[in-house]
Amino acid sequence: MLQSINEVRHHHVDAFGTRIHVAELGEGPMVLFVHGFPELWYSWRHQLPVVAQAGYRAVAIDVRGYGSSASPAGVDDYRMLCHVADNVGVVQALGEDTAIIVGHDWGAPISWWSALLKPDVFTALGLLSVPYSPRGPVRPSTAFRQMGGDEEFYIEYFQQPGRAEAEIEGDIDGWLRGFYHSASGDAAPRSDGKTMATVAPGGQLRDRLTVPTHFGPWMTEDDFDVYLGEFRRTGLTGGLNRYRNADRDWVDLAAWHLAPITQPALFVGGERDGPTRWGTAAIDRFPVTLPNLYRSVVVPRAGHWVQQEAADAVNEELLGFLSALTR
Repeated sequence: MLQSINEVRHHHVDAFGTRIHVAELGEGPMVLFVHGFPELWYSWRHQLPVVAQAGYRAVAIDVRGYGSSASPAGVDDYRMLCHVADNVGVVQALGEDTAIIVGHDWGAPISWWSALLKPDVFTALGLLSVPYSPRGPVRPSTAFRQMGGDEEFYIEYFQQPGRAEAEIEGDIDGWLRGFYHSASGDAAPRSDGKTMATVAPGGQLRDRLTVPTHFGPWMTEDDFDVYLGEFRRTGLTGGLNRYRNADRDWVDLAAWHLAPITQPALFVGGERDGPTRWGTAAIDRFPVTLPNLYRSVVVPRAGHWVQQEAADAVNEELLGFLSALTR
């Protein structure tokens, strides 16, 4: 019986010339898990054993730019088309023809674009935290400027290479602790009403983060050390470069303007998660944008790291979704 994350098999595959680290458990139909920022395959530690035990080949990757996967030097090496190619390449390198794909945070758009561009490979889609929103008429950088108002939306802040890196890499431990905690359901609202979604003029994102004395039960110090060790080794430029391709993706993917995703789909968000709360309009459009939606669920009290903070609830939804696919 597969019950422990310690039984995960780690190896690297060649995804069309890009080295991708794979962590996998189990045998059966493939479920591919794609993490977000700033995370690793390890963010799926609670899902891999459960999905494997249910009779699936559970596979989590380090997205390019993270962990021991390749970290290309160019900003445009992190455009969405490259991430989709990596996912297709992983499926093929593992000897499979198809996979169910599940993504969280940036992994959600990477997963939905994989489903849109390669529906023959990705036969069903699970989204965590970020609800599907089709490519629209407004250039992303224009939308980010509007969202920032008198301040700077955090994705705007991430655009200039080296800027966010300078504040992060001076104290990776403190920055990661603050980022993880402040986006979680454990974080109390700030007295000034501000959030980590915007940066004050001349300020830094870390000014909006609260560094905890300890995490909630969803993140032990051993768990945190896995992330800290890897980001101390690799830095965060690879992850930040994903944000720096928003406008480039908008141009690259114009042919899929307003396209619905027709594969069976699941959405799970956290009640206290920013992207889920901001995405209520996108969720309301699911009957049109995700016409074969299985369920849309918002988990009470959970924050952004929903598959870690509310692992049992997420696992229950995933297993129900996977079971429904075979009925």
